[in-house]
Amino acid sequence: QVQLVESGGGLVQPGGSLRLSCAASGRTFDTYAMGWFRQAPGKEREFVAAISWGGGMTAYADSVKGRFTISRDNAKNTMYLQMVSLKPEDTAVYYCSADKGFRRSITFFPRLEYDSLHWGQGTQVTVSS
Repeated sequence: QVQLVESGGGLVQPGGSLRLSCAASGRTFDTYAMGWFRQAPGKEREFVAAISWGGGMTAYADSVKGRFTISRDNAKNTMYLQMVSLKPEDTAVYYCSADKGFRRSITFFPRLEYDSLHWGQGTQVTVSS
């Protein structure tokens, strides 16, 4: 079992930046891929970004490519999402997730079923002037 705790959300003006963190525990950190999803009010949860278990491969949704950067520090058991040039449409609850599989390729990550992932409790990001 993996426990995930997000932090770093908040209110930011359009064009601003935020960095989300996700601290993990309960399983050897470098044995699973991780990622971020988000859910805006009235919309379905959507994939944002993923990073391989070793940190060498990343994937992004087209809507955030070039603005968001996912990273992980395996020594600190923590994953990050650096967000710049934020837009009002980035407003959502952001969820940290971890693959229940063992060192599975992130190719599959955006399409994994809900129950194939561990989930954090979510952190609110609001982009508004």
